[in-house]
Amino acid sequence: MKIGITGQSGFIGTHLYNYLGLHDDVERVSFKDEYFQGDESLDNFVSQCNVIVHLAALNRHNDAQVIYDTNIGLVKQLIASLERTNSIPHVLISSSTQEDRDNPYGKSKKEGRKLLIDWSKKSAGKFTGLVIPNVFGPFGNPYFNSFIATFSHRITHHEKPEIQIDAEIDLIYVQDLIKFIYQVISEKTYSDEIRVSHTATAKVSDVLAKLNQYNDLYVKLGTIPIHDNYFELCLFNTFRSYLPASYFPRLFKSNIDERGSFVEIVKSKGRGQFSFSTTKPRITRGNHFHIRKVERFAVIQGKALIQLRRIGTSEVLEYELNGENPSYVDMPVWYTHNITNTGNNELVTLFWINEFFDSKDPDTYYEEV
Repeated sequence: MKIGITGQSGFIGTHLYNYLGLHDDVERVSFKDEYFQGDESLDNFVSQCNVIVHLAALNRHNDAQVIYDTNIGLVKQLIASLERTNSIPHVLISSSTQEDRDNPYGKSKKEGRKLLIDWSKKSAGKFTGLVIPNVFGPFGNPYFNSFIATFSHRITHHEKPEIQIDAEIDLIYVQDLIKFIYQVISEKTYSDEIRVSHTATAKVSDVLAKLNQYNDLYVKLGTIPIHDNYFELCLFNTFRSYLPASYFPRLFKSNIDERGSFVEIVKSKGRGQFSFSTTKPRITRGNHFHIRKVERFAVIQGKALIQLRRIGTSEVLEYELNGENPSYVDMPVWYTHNITNTGNNELVTLFWINEFFDSKDPDTYYEEV
């Protein structure tokens, strides 16, 4: 399939172009915005394609009439090129659920779709009209593509977001949209109107609250937030795409004493913590037990002896670990445990700990093995 995308450099176009590049059955025909400035370059593009996804459109301008005239004009230019080159590729257009609203953008998308429907009937061409809800995702332009892009940009750049209208909005994640477009192309689904399903429906204020939570947890504390559903994962990946490049690298907080060092790598809210320690030769760490935590010790460098004893008993379990063959031991609840560097070099141990829920009750109690 030779697929060309008008508006290739835009938000959806960039994602679609990159996604199509992952498929061996697709040859991408490159498009540049200036092709609409001359018949020859546009005709050359159109004549190479057996699929054209028409995404090029204007959705923001101070003059509403400019939005309408631009979008209708782009469709008419595409149709004129199709007719000049006698091309009948499968043409898809991205329209919007704003078709249902009485505004210049919605009218331009609806009438543009109708123009291509008429072209397909007269030319026996193949056509698919996609009516798409609000699209969000990484790398969208703030103040242009999505309120989520604007909110995320403002929060990550220490500015205050403002809610204009606190409405419930149907939202589709850009990755879901481009996968659907590829499916329509691959399955040769032709239709004057396909209402594309949304990923989620969310209130603007709820989205803002979640983005602020990501800022408090992820940006300020370095903690990975909980994602209770697919939409929240999409929202989080969108949010962090707006972090300035200067945000990284981030320094770990290290606790250093006579035993060695202890460093927290990452925390996940309600999902656990990764950390590592360095331990000097003949030093023992631990001698405590937990009553809730799930905990794993993994030795990746050096030699260690791990000892465990169930509280109220005298039997001591011993495990020898060596970083040359990385291995781990899990700590059962109600077992006091420790780890000793039995080698001559620094011991490096990875730790994973999880309580699976938040609790203010103490969990760690100290007792010698």
